[in-house]
Amino acid sequence: MPYIDGFVLAVPAANKDQYRDHAHGAVPMFKDLGATRLVENWPDDVPHGKQTDFYRATKIEDGEVPVFSWVEYPDRETRMEAGRKMSEGFDPSMMKDMPFDAHRMIYGGFEALVDTGPNGKPGYVEGMISPVPVGNKDAYRAAAQTQVPLIMEFGALRVVDTWADDVPPGETTDFQRAVATTDGETIGFSFIEWPSKDVRNKAWEKLMQDPRMAPNPDLYDAKRSIYGGFVPLVDV
Repeated sequence: MPYIDGFVLAVPAANKDQYRDHAHGAVPMFKDLGATRLVENWPDDVPHGKQTDFYRATKIEDGEVPVFSWVEYPDRETRMEAGRKMSEGFDPSMMKDMPFDAHRMIYGGFEALVDTGPNGKPGYVEGMISPVPVGNKDAYRAAAQTQVPLIMEFGALRVVDTWADDVPPGETTDFQRAVATTDGETIGFSFIEWPSKDVRNKAWEKLMQDPRMAPNPDLYDAKRSIYGGFVPLVDV
């Protein structure tokens, strides 16, 4: 299974085209570093939450929107070597040329627990980040393995559930603060690839009534999970 670098960014809505160009420009670098896929997703159906949400995760400012992204590597070793090379070549002046505030970007490396494998280019993506007790790793994996076939049954192209592996704390934003983790909790980073928003909406109407999807309230605190629907902006 792949190793996933997950990102959440606050991008000025007016910079959509500029951000797309910026992401496309980074593709050759990531390929040279061994990445197999880069996906950038623009918000479409991202709700505000009572405690946590994608907006608060990156301290969204007026005129900004949350972007949900990931980079896939074939394994952890390739990603770690890529990170080392990027750190060695990092120039702080590059931060000024980015079409977003990189200081508020949250990122981390994740071990894939469940991956159904690619099955076509998605037209829609659902992203979710959850606070999960460290001791529930096996139960979290088992729950995903049970639910993924059901989600696929109703039209999903791919489902990926991951577990935090290299997720550093940040100065102002990070994955931990995004979902208000407490002692003994870590991060679950997940996404579902759908053919379209319509397929996704119809699927969840049925899934929410399917007894096989019954949630386990002891697995993690779903009230602190953040989630939303996104349209792929770059998928290379």
